Amino acid sequence: MKLWRKSASPEPAAAVNAAAGARYTSPKERLKGDVQETARQRLVIASVIFGLAFTAVGLRMGYVSLLRDGAEPTQRVAARGGSIQSERADIVDRNGAVLATSVPVMSAFVNPHLLLDPQEAARKIVTALPDLKYDDVREKLEGDRTFVWIKRGLSPREHDRVNRLGIPGLDFQAEERRIYPQGTAAAHILGYASVDNTGLAGVERYFDQQLQSGETLQLSIDLRLQRIVERELARVVQKFSAIGATGIVMDATNGEVLAMASLPTYNPNSTRTLTNEALFNRATLGVYEQGSTFKIFNTAMALDSGKITLNSVFDATSPIRIDRFTINDDHAQRRPLNVAETFKFSSNIASAKMAVEVMGPEGQRAFFDKIGFLKPVSTQLPEVAGPLWPRHWMKINTMTIAFGHGISVTPLHLAMGSSAMINGGILYQPSLVKRTAASDKGRRVIQQKTSVSMRQLLRLNAVEGTGKNANVPGYEVGGKTGTAEKPGRGGYRQKALISSFVGAFPMNDPKFVVIVSLDEPKGLPETGGYATAGWVAAPSVKLIIEQMVSLYGILPGDLKDGLPPIEIASTPVPPPVAPPQLVPASVRRSPGDHRRALPVRPAPGQTAVAPGQTAAAPGPAVRRVASE
Repeated sequence: MKLWRKSASPEPAAAVNAAAGARYTSPKERLKGDVQETARQRLVIASVIFGLAFTAVGLRMGYVSLLRDGAEPTQRVAARGGSIQSERADIVDRNGAVLATSVPVMSAFVNPHLLLDPQEAARKIVTALPDLKYDDVREKLEGDRTFVWIKRGLSPREHDRVNRLGIPGLDFQAEERRIYPQGTAAAHILGYASVDNTGLAGVERYFDQQLQSGETLQLSIDLRLQRIVERELARVVQKFSAIGATGIVMDATNGEVLAMASLPTYNPNSTRTLTNEALFNRATLGVYEQGSTFKIFNTAMALDSGKITLNSVFDATSPIRIDRFTINDDHAQRRPLNVAETFKFSSNIASAKMAVEVMGPEGQRAFFDKIGFLKPVSTQLPEVAGPLWPRHWMKINTMTIAFGHGISVTPLHLAMGSSAMINGGILYQPSLVKRTAASDKGRRVIQQKTSVSMRQLLRLNAVEGTGKNANVPGYEVGGKTGTAEKPGRGGYRQKALISSFVGAFPMNDPKFVVIVSLDEPKGLPETGGYATAGWVAAPSVKLIIEQMVSLYGILPGDLKDGLPPIEIASTPVPPPVAPPQLVPASVRRSPGDHRRALPVRPAPGQTAVAPGQTAAAPGPAVRRVASE
């Protein structure tokens, strides 16, 4: 059996011609058919060429739009007048006033490969946009890239001028631009966003993802109060020729920041000429020694220990000389002082002895750690600095920290801690976002009774002490001054001061904490040449409070019953036979005996010494520490 067949022989040529000729009845029809067949072949070839060309153009456009150089914009180039794919959400204050929003704008771009004369195009563009430089534009247009931005965020007038140029290869893209309708108001809180709508600073950066998702951000800031604080800071900085200032208003009941300002400031709508000095937020990045405002915490710490009361006495008869330092009082009384007098007269000497005798280095360090002064403040800003405190917390550190030297914190630390001292003892982390009732329960850091005593002391200081210039009659204002010398090369600069005042009201039912701090104010004839806190910062706090009560419609009759005043029984001046001597702290006590070391009279001819020290010849004072 054969597994194959013999193939048929090919048909003769004559047969093929005969078959082909059979289709046509005449030579004319044959010619017509040949023409149609040729046309059909040409049409197919043309379609293939067109398809290949279209595919090549499409691939090139895709490359230019999506896969171009990373230095160029990454978003797709929209058609002229196209819509924006996404929108960044608004930022509003606690009352709904718009602080930041996005508006549609047009941006100009060029494909240099389509330009006939790059130099002439650059000249026309600069004529329409005079803020651009000719050399910069020409360099862009003469490059090898296929996409370059000319200017983003054109104003309607600029868009019209550029559109009228009629330059081939120049087109527009619809985008959105971040604007800040309130100008410089709350600039350090808001921060700013890039031309690509990416947050670069402030809450714009901290809440970048939320804002890009379209969720409106409501801050705790009251725009009206913010403007009051900024206006007052600008006035006092100009009056006292200060190099800067910061102001904070905080709700003591929940930690909400109602206003926070820092000078110098900037306009987030114009970020091309920003300087580091303008960007620096003194409220959260400025780490300073806060001076005698720290006596608020030193006194609260000692009272909360239960070892002393408001009537406990500490000797402030003579300066303390320890190591290279001499601790003095600006309002020296040269006598023993009880706790209330120590606070009223802002005694450095008595405060230092209070810290050493009652708590000691370890106890003091533990307390400041508990109130959050040994770590950065946790709030909704990326620009937050950590505090500076001694690595080795020794006796001399305990003394100087008692009156605000030797430890540096931010003004926001100061506002947070002060709120806890007066609101019943609850520490709240500062919040720039409006809180609900269940947002932050806080945590207790001192007892309720200690907080009541601190409110009494702060009120006493505003009525009779160093804070009298901050008192607003009828509104139970309390507060504490703080003046600290700024460190420099070789020691402290006596004429470079940080002058601060911590105010609060109403002290019978604390609601607001108000802080004003000036950097290097200069004394005036009307202040007797003084630039201390009682003369420069306290009056500013008073003016802010006066406007606050008007803004919120608070009347003196709206306040609750006032605190009972502190009855101060002044400690009598001892006979001038010799300075008093303190019982050395090294004297052992039985467990559970928390009695304070009492002053005793030295024997005739004996020299008084500080606790734990040996008698030595008096040495010269290295520096004089402000006690206010």
